Formats: sequence, C-alpha cells, structure tokens
Amino acid sequence: MKMPQDPNILALLPEFIDTWLEDIESQFKDLILSQNADDLYRMAHTIKGSCLQFGLDDIAAYGIELMGYAKNKDFEKAKNMEDKIVTAFKQAKEYIENN
Repeated sequence: MKMPQDPNILALLPEFIDTWLEDIESQFKDLILSQNADDLYRMAHTIKGSCLQFGLDDIAAYGIELMGYAKNKDFEKAKNMEDKIVTAFKQAKEYIENN
C-alpha cells in the first residue's frame, strides 16, 4: 500500500479515514437504493480528489471507478464498490496504526 511520507499528512490521516468511513456507512447504501447517480458521482469525485490530496492513490482509483459506474447509472457495479472502498480505508488506517 502506497502511503504519504509527509509526517503532517500522516498525522491527519486517521481522522480523515474515520470521517470517510462514517460518511460511507451513513450515505452509500441510500445512494444506491435511491439510485441517486448525481450524488453518488459527487461522493465518488470527492473520494478521488481528497484521497489524491492525502496520497491515498489506491483509494482514489476506486473513486474514479465509482465515478464511472455512477455516470453510467450502473448501480449493481457501484454497489460492489462499497466493500472495496471501506476495506481499503480500513487497511490504510491499520497500516498507520502499526507503523
């Protein structure tokens, strides 16, 4: 897993990750169930951008993938992204806590 090297960014990452985990838990399923492609796209775009700023390129790539599914209104494939994104955030947090 590629992680940022800047100690200031590393110090901010746990809270950043926790916020994303909370947002995904509280919003993702509803966006899929309501088939709200616009808001799903916005969430995916924000995942992409914020993760790139924090150096979490692997998670940003999931955001890009999710943007494509939202744009195409492919909610079945989009639904499958939730576990991938959550797992990646949890792995990043675990890595930070153990290193």
